[in-house]
Amino acid sequence: MSDQDAFSPALDEAVEIAGRWLAGVREGPIPPTADVEQVKDALGRELPERGPAAPEVLRQMAEAMEPGLMRIGSPRFHGWVMGGAQPVSLGADWLVSAWDQNTGLRSVTPGVVAAEELAARWLAELLGLPASAEIGFVTGATVASLVGLVAARDEVLRRAGWDPAEQGLAGGPRIRFLVGAERHGSVDSSGLVAGLGRGRVIDADDQGRMRPDALRAALAEGSGPAIVCLQAGNIHSGAFDPLGELTDIAHEAGAWVHVDGAFGLWAAAAPGLRALTAGVERADSWATDAHKTLNVPYDCGIAAVADPGTLHRAVAQHAAYLASSEDVADPADRVLELSRRARGVPVYATLAQLGREGVAGLVQGLADSATVIADGIRGIPGGEVLNDVVYTQVCAAFGTDDRTRAVGRALLADGRALASPSVWHGRAVLRFSVSNWLTDPEEAGRTVAAVRRAVDATA
Repeated sequence: MSDQDAFSPALDEAVEIAGRWLAGVREGPIPPTADVEQVKDALGRELPERGPAAPEVLRQMAEAMEPGLMRIGSPRFHGWVMGGAQPVSLGADWLVSAWDQNTGLRSVTPGVVAAEELAARWLAELLGLPASAEIGFVTGATVASLVGLVAARDEVLRRAGWDPAEQGLAGGPRIRFLVGAERHGSVDSSGLVAGLGRGRVIDADDQGRMRPDALRAALAEGSGPAIVCLQAGNIHSGAFDPLGELTDIAHEAGAWVHVDGAFGLWAAAAPGLRALTAGVERADSWATDAHKTLNVPYDCGIAAVADPGTLHRAVAQHAAYLASSEDVADPADRVLELSRRARGVPVYATLAQLGREGVAGLVQGLADSATVIADGIRGIPGGEVLNDVVYTQVCAAFGTDDRTRAVGRALLADGRALASPSVWHGRAVLRFSVSNWLTDPEEAGRTVAAVRRAVDATA
């Protein structure tokens, strides 16, 4: 049997299964119909002495697991901020798995590293980051923030005369970590792992934007090393901190500025939305996620640090047995991993297909569809949009908290559109995140129709 014959049965079966699943993305019901324990029962709980051939394993997996899958790729899936997968990015991701390259060293896997380095340069251009920014590909926005905060931590300690590489953190100067009142929970997680604690909370306005006067006052209360974490895209309102003004305030106090732009940093790529990110280039590090807005498959976070040397000192690893580059950074110098898949290759493929205009159109289209949903909800009796819709988020309520939750349950039961239940400013809300490349004004209208049915069902 040839090597190709060995792989073909499994790959052919996978293509057929994937094709059937993708054919139902637009019209199939969104919520799963089986829970974890039911899927385990269907898969079989005991490890067999010997299993069937690969195609049969894949068929059994599909039959057992698909009832437990959420159609996250649906154009009317607005839960959390998850996005979908562009066809070219899915194809590239399959190639990444087939090529199976450990993307840590330039000299070892130059093919995939070349694509990642081009993608990184294009990302810096699209997102308005400095040309000097060093970009690495990680699992998601949480780890991207962790990379930025570790680089920040080490640098502000060095500026204070403490070498964390040699002396560790214990006994060193205390770092003031300042975060917005409506930061995402991933910032807390990253701060805890980086040894910064949960952070000093800075007041925000009614849309969740950090208040410049509150930041200035907090920084004036103390001295010593400080890190300020700003937000580009509030998870409920979509609002952006006044990045330029806040960065200037932080830098005046000698603080490092990190921007959590998991889905919002992409606004810089669309001329009609770019003003939301004004001043973002003056920050020191950034985190975003290519899955959430660019729509590449999981997982693909993006960590960026303005000064390459600072990033390399914080995360690079070297050993005699590694074929490390001498005069240029390796991928492993930019992230916390030495062994990883070439997750930047689908980013390259997507950018190569869309180009600058295509990315701008994608991001602007998501924001436009959010406006369609907001306008439609305002036209439903009892429907109320609680946020200023400036980007891709719509936060809606339908009277009392109980009624809003009931509408959410009815929407989920209907299965043709999905929004995340949440609480914002003390009120129960349904949060619509427009993150999928398939979501256009027509599909946004279908979401509104589904919401109207849910409202009528709970009248």
